[in-house]
Amino acid sequence: MAVYVDDMAAPFRGMVMCHMAADTTAELLDMADRIGMARKWLQYPGSYREHFDISLAMRALAVSAGAVEITRRELGRLIAAKKSAAPARRYHLARMTLPSHHG
Repeated sequence: MAVYVDDMAAPFRGMVMCHMAADTTAELLDMADRIGMARKWLQYPGSYREHFDISLAMRALAVSAGAVEITRRELGRLIAAKKSAAPARRYHLARMTLPSHHG
């Protein structure tokens, strides 16, 4: 089990951003807490796409706290593996009982 940071370098509001993901939600949130990320910034919570967008400064903190450096391509493979391992979601329409009209 691990936390990962990729090598993406996307400009955003004067910063350069990358992704932080993990094998489990607990690991991801633990790392976020350790490096001072607000949990409300978690993207796609509870899904196989769950991650944080983090600045390069936060990336450095995560790496010093034990995060594994990976490429964007490796992150893509990690996400694909999590997707295939995730249980299929089934959406059911609620059964509606229409009122009977007796006339």
